[in-house]
Amino acid sequence: MGTLGGNRELFALLLIACAALLVSGLDPFDRATWLMEVAPVIVGVPILMATFARFRLTLLLYRLFFVHSLILIVGGHYTYAEVPAGFWFQDLFDLSRNHYDRLGHLAQGFVPAILARELLIRTSQLRPGRWLFFLCLSVSLAFSAFYELIEWWAAVALGATAEAFLGTQGDVWDSQWDMCLALCGAALSLSLLGALHDRALNRLA
Repeated sequence: MGTLGGNRELFALLLIACAALLVSGLDPFDRATWLMEVAPVIVGVPILMATFARFRLTLLLYRLFFVHSLILIVGGHYTYAEVPAGFWFQDLFDLSRNHYDRLGHLAQGFVPAILARELLIRTSQLRPGRWLFFLCLSVSLAFSAFYELIEWWAAVALGATAEAFLGTQGDVWDSQWDMCLALCGAALSLSLLGALHDRALNRLA
C-alpha cells in the first residue's frame, strides 16, 4: 500500500475511533468508570497525531492501536464486567464470569509489545533476536504491572466507587491473571507478528 493509501486508511481509522468514543460517552454504564477506561484513548490519540510528522509509526502498529482502542471504548461504555459479548461468550462456554476484561488484558500485552519492539529497533542498536524478544516481554509486563498499580490507587482513592473500574468480579487473583494474560499476549504478538513487523519497518524506511 502506498503512502497516500496508507494515509487514507489512517484517517478512516481515526474517524471511526473518534466516532466510537463519542457514541460510547453518550450514556455509559458509569460516567467515572467510562472516563478512566477510555483515558488511554483520550491521551494516546493526540500524542499519535502530534508525533505523526516527525516520527511516523508503521501502519501495522496504527492498526493495532485502533483495535485496542475499540476494546477499551466498548469496555468503558458497559464496564468490562457488563459487556454483552462477554456474557454471550460466558453462556456459550458455561463460564463462571464475564471474561471480556481478559481480552482487554491480553491486548494490553499484545499491542505494547509491538510498540516496544518498534521503538527499540528504531532508536537503539538492538536487532531482532532473543534479547529484543526478552526486553519487549519485560516492557509489556512492566506496563501491565503499572496499570495494576493504577487500579490499586484508584481503589484507595475512590473506595467502593472504583469497583466497576477494577472489574475483579470477586476473583481474588484478578491482578495476577491480568498480568499473566498481558505477558501471554506479548509473547503471542512477538511470535506471530515479528516477521510481519520487520517487513512493515522495511517499508517505512
